Amino acid sequence: MTGLQTLLLGIPWMDPHWLLQHFHTEFVWLGLVIVFVECGLFFPFLPGDTLLFSVGLFVATNELNLVSGPNLLGLLVGCLAFGVAALLGNVAGYEIGRAIGPPVRRHDGRIVKKKYLDQTVDFFERHGSQALVIGRFVPFVRTYVTLVAGVSEMPRVKFWLWSAVGAVAWVVSISCLGYFLGQAFPWLSDKIDWVILGLLLVTVVPLVYEWWRNRRRQEVTG
Repeated sequence: MTGLQTLLLGIPWMDPHWLLQHFHTEFVWLGLVIVFVECGLFFPFLPGDTLLFSVGLFVATNELNLVSGPNLLGLLVGCLAFGVAALLGNVAGYEIGRAIGPPVRRHDGRIVKKKYLDQTVDFFERHGSQALVIGRFVPFVRTYVTLVAGVSEMPRVKFWLWSAVGAVAWVVSISCLGYFLGQAFPWLSDKIDWVILGLLLVTVVPLVYEWWRNRRRQEVTG
């Protein structure tokens, strides 16, 4: 068991290197499914950020060949595919939100956790449409913000526009970060455990910031 698998409580499919070694080119199809589910079907504990980063890194180090041609073309194809998966996931979450309606706000289950949903509602109300872009980079919010947009019956055209912007910004920025770091430092692929650990820590920062802001606001109003 690798260090990263140990960190992830022994769950191997959370480790991109394990997925690549066992599924090879099918790794991409599995990654697309994971991104779709994380963005639209209310499973916030999936490794969306780390998958996108790893795809860029693997393409840069020739461990993953998406197309026959320059690596940069492979990166472009990867960004397009994952961008579409992220957008379609958003659309699924939005339509589920519109179909279920307000009662979902009162539900507290294993999949749709009320505390995460309430935090996302607060985030959405403070940031408006831009929450669909900003929320992409915030764990848990990324998963539930489209559900909230559906429950609040945000106009579909407006939702599609901001979701597309958010999907492109998220996928391109994280994948390109992995790609260009992989080109500059090819040895990073052998140290991916530490790279992904650092990325996980970085993604926790927005959560800590939101928690701190909520606490400060409660202290002021209380």
